[in-house]
Amino acid sequence: MCDKRRVDLVLVVVNRESLNTEIGTQGLRKQILTRGTSWQTPFPGDQVQVHFSGHIEGGACLDSSREKGTPFCFKLGQGEVIQGWDEGVATMKKGERAIFHIPPGLAYGDAGSSPLIPPNSSLVFDIEMLSWSTIKDVTGDGGVLKKILREGEGWATPRANDEVFVKYEARLENGTLVSKSEEGVEFCILDGHLCPAICKAVTTMRRGEKAELAVKFSYGYGNTNIDGGVSSESNLTIQLELLSWKSIIDVTGDQKVLKKITKAGEGLDHPNEGSLVKVIYIGRLEDGTVFDRKGSNEEPFEFLTLDENINEGLDRAIMTMKKDEQAIVKISAEYLSSHEVSKMVSANSMLDYEVKLLDFTKETPFWKMDTQEKIKACERKKHDGNLLFKTANFWHASKKYEKARHQRNAVKLIEFDHSFTDDEKCLAKGLRISCNLNNAACKLKLEDYSQASKLCTKVLELDSSNVKALFRRSQAYLKTNELEKAEADIKRALTIDPNNREVKVGYKELKEKQREYAKYQAGIFSTMLSKMG
Repeated sequence: MCDKRRVDLVLVVVNRESLNTEIGTQGLRKQILTRGTSWQTPFPGDQVQVHFSGHIEGGACLDSSREKGTPFCFKLGQGEVIQGWDEGVATMKKGERAIFHIPPGLAYGDAGSSPLIPPNSSLVFDIEMLSWSTIKDVTGDGGVLKKILREGEGWATPRANDEVFVKYEARLENGTLVSKSEEGVEFCILDGHLCPAICKAVTTMRRGEKAELAVKFSYGYGNTNIDGGVSSESNLTIQLELLSWKSIIDVTGDQKVLKKITKAGEGLDHPNEGSLVKVIYIGRLEDGTVFDRKGSNEEPFEFLTLDENINEGLDRAIMTMKKDEQAIVKISAEYLSSHEVSKMVSANSMLDYEVKLLDFTKETPFWKMDTQEKIKACERKKHDGNLLFKTANFWHASKKYEKARHQRNAVKLIEFDHSFTDDEKCLAKGLRISCNLNNAACKLKLEDYSQASKLCTKVLELDSSNVKALFRRSQAYLKTNELEKAEADIKRALTIDPNNREVKVGYKELKEKQREYAKYQAGIFSTMLSKMG
């Protein structure tokens, strides 16, 4: 039995607080009978569940889900219902009930829908929003649609490098079972598992979340054949549950140092550069052979971070760890500092370290140091750099001298401090000059002539008569064929210190290069004249 008369009665007795609104600009009107219980409304693509009854305005009854006793379900905004429904239901909140007056243009138009609905008919529907399931277009092209069946915990989702543990069941449209994992399966998202859809969807899921994926064949198996000879050119339905995951951090940003957390640490803090850390670690080759082992619970291995005590890859990974954290760190062989170990592995192999950070003490921040501590910190950096320079480790020596982006930089420590006494300022100035000069020497050895000349210029801004700065800058200019600049610097150095043997040798080298350059220029000029003749 049609409930048109009941709808009309409801319209008469509805209280004055009911809202009458117009939706859009094509004549769709809505009158709220019962307010919703939340502020949220469904999004296009969501699967909504409603009860409804309807009739032609001033005419025949249409259909009623209430009489059938079964709610009506459809995907919002996908053209599965008339446009008036799509636009009207999109405004409804959970628990809301409303009357919609739908003009012909948003219903069946001038064609009607024979035999029930004549052309140009306006329709009236009493719709109650029961619930909806969020449908997310994971790929943005409709290739993988995800419906959440059970909400997950927290807010975090896995990242592309992470290792996830999932359960799933995949079926074709006809119900054929493709694959199932009752016990669960663990895999790295980047490596993939079963089909691209799972890898794309799992990065949108929270721990414990269960979802249903509607997968087009292009995100399924491609053009391969599924077991049993069933063509994979079919859409898939996948029930997917994210049980847990292990975070894998790309420490260096180039996939050459990867850290997988096996036990979460305490708090939020982690070591900084120069921290004293206490660790236990075991290093293994790809075949499982142990090649390095340091520390124990009774006697942990202690060292200062980024102080050339261990290979840089492991050093940087430890600096991302929290107290009591345990992790497996995969490191490219190119980070190995031990010559003996480097001979045992290929250049493109990865090494595994099991690491536990027992404790750490962070280096005192720059802003907490008094003036004497700042100067001593500079002197330590300079001393460390000098030792590295003597062993021809120029790259690391340069890092010790500059570390321009860190507060512990031997130059930056004292460059902008205004709390020094006159004696302390004099000592600080000397440290700045010494560090920049030593770093310039490193840059010359590393053939970074542009940086070498800039460092010397900084020294000359503080001490315009510094012979070493003039000489090293002239060497840098000489290597870049800026011969006039090189000559000006070296002549000035000789004027200041005419007996300096190193400068004299450099001056001879410059004159020889000038003669060679003059011959080269003369040759070019001669060739030009012969061609003109």
